[in-house]
Amino acid sequence: QVQLVESGGGLVQPGGSLRLSCVASGRTLSSYIMGWFRQAPGKEREFVARITSSGDVISSADSVKGRFTISRDNAKNTVALQMNSLKPEDTAVYYCAAAVKWSISTTDYRYWGQGTQVTVSS
Repeated sequence: QVQLVESGGGLVQPGGSLRLSCVASGRTLSSYIMGWFRQAPGKEREFVARITSSGDVISSADSVKGRFTISRDNAKNTVALQMNSLKPEDTAVYYCAAAVKWSISTTDYRYWGQGTQVTVSS
């Protein structure tokens, strides 16, 4: 069993930056593919970014490409999402999740955190 806890969310102005962190306990994250997802009010949860277990391959959604970067530190059992040039449409609850399959589908992710709220507004 893996427990995931996100932090780092908050209120930021358009154009600003935030860094989200996800800390795992229970088991090491090093054998899992990690992903970040988000869910805005009234919308389905959507893929944001993912990273392989070793950290050598990453991919991100077109909507965040060039602005968001996923990274991981297996020694610290953490995954991060650096978010730059934030836009109001990035407002959502952000979740980290762990999977054993290279996927952007929520159904393939086995473990989920509780989420952290990101609000982009002036």
